[in-house]
Amino acid sequence: GADFSSKLAPYLLDISVTDKAGAVSDSASISIDNTDGHAGVPQEGAPLVIFLEGAPVFNGVIDSVRCSGSRSGGRKIAINGKGFDPRSKAKEPQQLHQDDSSLQSFLGKVADSAGFSLSIKGDLGSIERDYWAADGESLIHVGQRLARELNATFKLQGNKAVLAPRDEPAGLSVVAGIVGREQAGNVIDWDIAPYTGRPKFAQARVQWFDRKTAETKEEKVETPIEGGGEASNLVRSRAMDAEQAQRIGKGRGGENRREGGDGSVTLDLTVTAKAEGIFTLTGADAGADGIYRIESVTHSANRSGGSITKLELKQPE
Repeated sequence: GADFSSKLAPYLLDISVTDKAGAVSDSASISIDNTDGHAGVPQEGAPLVIFLEGAPVFNGVIDSVRCSGSRSGGRKIAINGKGFDPRSKAKEPQQLHQDDSSLQSFLGKVADSAGFSLSIKGDLGSIERDYWAADGESLIHVGQRLARELNATFKLQGNKAVLAPRDEPAGLSVVAGIVGREQAGNVIDWDIAPYTGRPKFAQARVQWFDRKTAETKEEKVETPIEGGGEASNLVRSRAMDAEQAQRIGKGRGGENRREGGDGSVTLDLTVTAKAEGIFTLTGADAGADGIYRIESVTHSANRSGGSITKLELKQPE
């Protein structure tokens, strides 16, 4: 599409961009002052790329446009974008299987059938199984199912599908949050729960069916975490074999660690912040200071109120 940046700049009211850790599509919203009625309405599905302070923070498509106005309040156009085209075949159920192959090969086939390329980070792509299947599942469903099983993040960005391990934020900048005392820091406000008790389990139990003995067996995977208690997490779904059961158990252990605490922090605009990156907080409180995983990032900028970045945090360390 054409670059309308310079034409829109004088009429731009506000921008908001949200980068999520996989479960929900990235999103963006733009409000434009259309008092003179000269702003055109962009087409659905048109490319939408947003830069803040010269850095790319969103790359997706236009999902919806809303025009509004009143006699005394003028006119406004609100543009909403998503990280991938919701009209694409990403939501189309597929019926396919693959024998004796890797995750890279299987998920690549599912992605290709939906019109997406695939990028798998770390060593996840080398996982071998004797049977993979998408039984009436879309690319979105298959990716999210495997991501939960493997303690990974699955995202659709433009026309690319990405699967990455959650504990390896390769290439992402560490964001430092400093609460100022004598001098102002970059933290505007914070709300931190350094530990939460309910999601914690001492171990994960996963059942699987042994074809040789025709018996249902169970794998127990320890998921130690400080203050984890004694409860066991019995996974409802059944694994195909012991190896998959172990991976599912380890994936639940990753969830255990991730849900160990949560919170939110508002910073001065920090365009380097990315979902799944690392955030360090200093100068707040002794119990809240530390290292966290970034669950989501929202950049907001408007004509009258300045620019901020809000982080949703998980997994205190």
